[in-house]
Amino acid sequence: MGLFLLFVYSMKRGKSPLDLPGVVKASRDIAGGHQVTLELEAEREHVPAILLVPNGASGRSGALLLHGFTSRKERMAEGIGRALLARGVATLSIDLPLHGAREGSIDELSLRNPLQLIGAWRLALSEVRLSLDYLTQLAVIDAARLALVGYSLGSFLSVVAAAGDERVRAMVLASGGDLPERTPFATLVRAAADPLRAVRKFAGRPLLMVNGRYDRTITSAQAERLFEAAREPKEIHWYQGGHWPPPPEIEFAAEWLSARLGDVRSASRRRAKSVGAD
Repeated sequence: MGLFLLFVYSMKRGKSPLDLPGVVKASRDIAGGHQVTLELEAEREHVPAILLVPNGASGRSGALLLHGFTSRKERMAEGIGRALLARGVATLSIDLPLHGAREGSIDELSLRNPLQLIGAWRLALSEVRLSLDYLTQLAVIDAARLALVGYSLGSFLSVVAAAGDERVRAMVLASGGDLPERTPFATLVRAAADPLRAVRKFAGRPLLMVNGRYDRTITSAQAERLFEAAREPKEIHWYQGGHWPPPPEIEFAAEWLSARLGDVRSASRRRAKSVGAD
C-alpha cells in the first residue's frame, strides 16, 4: 500500500518513480507515513537506502541523512528520520562506502595509505550528490526545501558537500566539528576536505550544531572551532553527554530543522507574491 501511494503522489505531479535511479526492494506502511527500501544506481556500485515519506499531500520538504563511522543507514532512519517523519519531512538515509550493506569493510582502510582514504572520501561525496539528485527528482518532495543531516563522519561529509551545493537550504551537524589537532597527513587532508573552509561557504543558510560536552570522539574544542568559523545564521546546542545525542536532542534537532524548512517555504511564497504583484 505504501509504495502504491508513493506512485499516486508522483503521478499527480506528472513524474513517475520509475524514471528515477534506484531499485525498490521493499515498501511498507509505518506510523505517520511509508518506508521504502531501495538501492540507488551509482557508477561503481549500488547504494542501499531507506526512504521515509510522510502521509498527506505532495510538496514535502526533504532531508538526506548521513551516518557515522562504523554505523549504518538504519540508525539514522530510525532516529532522526522518524522524528522528522512525524513533522512531515521526508528523508533518505544511505549506507556510506564500506558501511552497512555495502561491499567491502572499513577494516580495509589504513592511515598508512592516505590516497586510499581520499579515494573513499571522494566516492562518498559523489554519492551524497547522487542522493540529493534523487531527492530533487522525487515528485513528493519540494526540491527548493532540502536539508542535510550528518552525524559524526556524516557531519564532515555534510559540511563539505553542502558548501558548494545551493540545493541544501539548511543543515544539522550532530557530533560534528573541525579535524582533530593531530590529524595524520593534516595538510593533505585539509587540501581534500577542510571543514573550516567549507563551513564558511555555507554562509546565509541556517546551521545547527548539536554536540555533547563530554564527547571524547569529537571534542568540544573541535566543535567550537567549526562553530566559530561558520557564518550566520548559526546555532549550537550543547547537551550533557557523549558522542551519540540522546532522544531529547534528536527531537530538538528535528523540530529546529522542520521550522527552518518551513521558513524557506514561507520566503519562497513571499517572493512569488512579490513577483506576481510586479
